[in-house]
Amino acid sequence: MKPSPENFPVPCFSDSQDSLKDSSNAGQLISRRDAIKSTLAVAGAAALGTPPVSAAETPKPDARRASPKRYEMKKSINLWAFPYPDRMKLEECLQLAKDAGFDGIELNYDLDNDLSPKAGTKEFTDIRKMADRIGIAISGLCSFLFWPYPLTSNDSTKRARGIELAGKMAEAAHDLGVENLLVVPGAVHIPWRTDHEPVPNDVCDRRAREAVAQLVPKAEKLGVFLNIENIFFNGYLMTPMEHAAFIDSFQSKHVRAHFDTGNIMMFQFPEHWISVLGSRIRNVHFKEYTKKGTDYSLETFRPLLDGTTDWPAVMNALDATGYRGYLTFEYFHPYLHYPEALVYQTSDSLDRMLGREPGRRTA
Repeated sequence: MKPSPENFPVPCFSDSQDSLKDSSNAGQLISRRDAIKSTLAVAGAAALGTPPVSAAETPKPDARRASPKRYEMKKSINLWAFPYPDRMKLEECLQLAKDAGFDGIELNYDLDNDLSPKAGTKEFTDIRKMADRIGIAISGLCSFLFWPYPLTSNDSTKRARGIELAGKMAEAAHDLGVENLLVVPGAVHIPWRTDHEPVPNDVCDRRAREAVAQLVPKAEKLGVFLNIENIFFNGYLMTPMEHAAFIDSFQSKHVRAHFDTGNIMMFQFPEHWISVLGSRIRNVHFKEYTKKGTDYSLETFRPLLDGTTDWPAVMNALDATGYRGYLTFEYFHPYLHYPEALVYQTSDSLDRMLGREPGRRTA
């Protein structure tokens, strides 16, 4: 704490004699009380080894500690960073995210748990109410089901199932009161699956456009945004120009971009994509990645700040587009021991990236 006169007891002196002086000279005189206060402040500062700071001076931001610039974006975290459902219930995850200082949490749609085809409007509405009671927003809805059921698969049965599930996700998002639905439009190749037959690029493109076109009317009716994610690993939409052109081709404000920083870090740079996608960006995943490694798999993703991403450049690029939405940490490996540590560590990292006071908690 910086010393100030208020930190030290100051004896009370009468100004009666000062008041007897000629009033014409009063403005040129310094009262004994002010002089004593000033002397005590300097003495106190010297005693503490701290030089006195004038009222005009303000501490300069330390770029080693946090971003010197404040960004008006919101902190979010994906449910995959929690040990759900094995060790934590959904309510516990939402409460932990709130306690750790997140503004929102991104939920995942699967085949078996709280958010799945087994649930309906009542269940999704209850989840919404639970989040409201805890005081945390649901920043978006995403799913890993686009991989076992690709919208561009050579297997027509899988394609049809993928379209069906995507439609159910849109309905779930609506019932949850969530506008953002992440959509993986297709894949030429899926490196982590052995059951996916490679799809020719032109065929993949045609099927992806047909699939998203089928989903647009429902999304518009429900008020849900189909946010197309960039995924370098799938061999489709490999440049920001292709990504932007794909989005624009639907001429619908309900087809936007879900930009993921880590998914193109292997050979490209997220700040370059952001400037091209611009205002198309509706939601964002923050994934840390290191270009120093040689393991080209999901294992290359790391906790925030433990990689080679130029986060100041990323933040400046997003800010320049006018983006003010959620920055959602996406990670697939909850800590085996003390999983809360990852959640709090991520919140602290995002605070520093946003130029917030580290450790800030939401109200």
